[in-house]
Amino acid sequence: MKKIATLAVVVAAQAILAGVAVAPQLSARVTGDTYLLRVVPVDPIDPFRGAYVALGYPDLDLVGDDGQSETWMADEGERGAIYVVLRKDGDVWVADDLRRDRPTGDTPYIACDDRDWAVECGIDSFFLPQDEASAMEDVLREGAIAEVRIDGRGHAALIDVRAP
Repeated sequence: MKKIATLAVVVAAQAILAGVAVAPQLSARVTGDTYLLRVVPVDPIDPFRGAYVALGYPDLDLVGDDGQSETWMADEGERGAIYVVLRKDGDVWVADDLRRDRPTGDTPYIACDDRDWAVECGIDSFFLPQDEASAMEDVLREGAIAEVRIDGRGHAALIDVRAP
C-alpha cells in the first residue's frame, strides 16, 4: 500500500510540474488576443530537431540611434525579464519600446527573457509535419505573417505562419 501511495505522489508531482511548464503557452492560447507580426526565417530544418523553422521577427528587433540592435545588447550586469511593448502599424504589430519593468495598463506587450545569448520570447520555433517543411521555407523567404496570441501577462504562443 505504501508503494502505491508513493507512486501516486510521484505521478501527481510530475503532472503538476508538466502543468507549470506549459502554463504560459496554454494561457496565451486560451485567453490571449490575436496579433499579427511579420516573420522571417532564421534557420532551416534541423534533422536532429525534426521539421521546424527557427523564426525571426524583424519588427521586434529594436534598433538604437547608433544602429545597434537594442534587443541583443543587455547591460553588463542586467539580465532577465525584458518586455517588448507593441503598437499597431497597418495590419501588423511592431515593437514600440523595450523595457525591464512590466508595462501597466492596456498596452499589449510580449514578455521575453535575455538570460542566455539571445532574447527568448517563446515564439521562436514553428514545428510542422516533414512534408510541409520545404513549402513553409518558400513562404517564409517571400515574407510571411505570424499569428501570435498574447495574454494579459505578456505570454505569447505562436498559432500559425502564413503568406500575407
